[in-house]
Amino acid sequence: MNSAVPSSRFTKSRALFARAQGSIAGGVNSGIRNMEQPVPLYFSHGQGSRLWDVDGNEYIDFQLGQGALLYGHAPAGMARAIAEQAQRGVHWAAQSELEIEVAERLQRMIPSAERVRFNSSATEVVLAAFRLSRAHTGKPLILKFEGHYHGWGDEGLVGFASPPDRWGDDEEPARLHPSAGVIREVLNQFVVARWNDADHLRRRVAQHHGRIAAIVCEPCLCNTGCIEPAPGLLATIRELCDAEGALMIADETITGFRFGSGGAQARYGVTPDLTILGKAIGGGVPFAALAGREAVFAKIIQGEVVHAGTLNANPLCLAASKWCLDTVLGQGPHHPKGLTELGRTLMRGLSDLAAQYQVPLQPQGPGLVFHTTMRKTGAETGGVHDYRDYVRRHDAPRWAHLRRCLLESGVRAIERGLWFVSLAHSATDIDEALRRAESAFARHATEWIA
Repeated sequence: MNSAVPSSRFTKSRALFARAQGSIAGGVNSGIRNMEQPVPLYFSHGQGSRLWDVDGNEYIDFQLGQGALLYGHAPAGMARAIAEQAQRGVHWAAQSELEIEVAERLQRMIPSAERVRFNSSATEVVLAAFRLSRAHTGKPLILKFEGHYHGWGDEGLVGFASPPDRWGDDEEPARLHPSAGVIREVLNQFVVARWNDADHLRRRVAQHHGRIAAIVCEPCLCNTGCIEPAPGLLATIRELCDAEGALMIADETITGFRFGSGGAQARYGVTPDLTILGKAIGGGVPFAALAGREAVFAKIIQGEVVHAGTLNANPLCLAASKWCLDTVLGQGPHHPKGLTELGRTLMRGLSDLAAQYQVPLQPQGPGLVFHTTMRKTGAETGGVHDYRDYVRRHDAPRWAHLRRCLLESGVRAIERGLWFVSLAHSATDIDEALRRAESAFARHATEWIA
């Protein structure tokens, strides 16, 4: 392996990152940001599909705030909505009509949203969903899938990024957490299964018959390889939950509103009991929601399950969310057709460049979001179908090198290989991104030594 030639184009970012070491633990406020090479970047402003760093470098942005910026950077309508609300008040720790208006929009949009509750982050919503599931069913266990991300809490990351030497066997994946300091007893409250294997899932449920409170999943596994569900998988989860008296939880933190006004559940034709919504529901402000069947919310309604938060449903974030939801509704019934077409054009262009420069890059996903898997030497071609398959085939160091070449050519994707398309992107942006990407592929092909 080799690294890119040192560049002077990030001088101010380097200086700010060095300065940050003196006050911010590790220099960043989210550990994943340390993945960016050659240095975690500092940005000055964004507009639409474009982003500028403090050194004046301009990027066509496909990172989009880890997917939160479905509407692009600094949309004028959202800025006005926030500014107008800020003049009235940003926080009252009480009720406002805005929260009813946002909740009613969610009822219109999300098929399963009979009732909602608001929080400031999807990680909080995950904790609420798990707590409510255990209280509603009287059962202790949550079944989740390898590689699925449900927030960074003690519960949400069980089974997320287990190293190959600690996977456990195929039939009984290990219950591991990637962080130190986790309450160890928490791990025993989970069952981990492999994604996209319905027969394996049935066996895992049967093994813990009568003890599973909920099955949770990303309906499309965006966080690891952008792996769509195999035909019939989500229907199998729904069937098993009904048979077991368990709840089905759809974590639509990424897919919500990006996959259509009804989310991935409408796209794939499944009705969960609870839905986790984040990212695009706030368009970049800290806002999230738990939505689901009224009967399931009974213990919150009755006060038996504690759901709280000082900043829950603050009017500033509600004003932003109302604008976001109205924007999605304004796209009409064909949304997300435009996003999908742009994304697939970008995927085809990247595939063509990969073939031209003999780079083993393989885009995968529905287009509006996709992943670029960098195949290891000798790895098979074709779609990646689960977390273990992804780890076995993806050459992370080589992708990191190409990603840096793309960055220095003015194309910004997520460090782990995920690409998002926004409503602010145009066909012109895609064409320009591919022109810039060609120089990145050429550089990578010249510099990379396996």
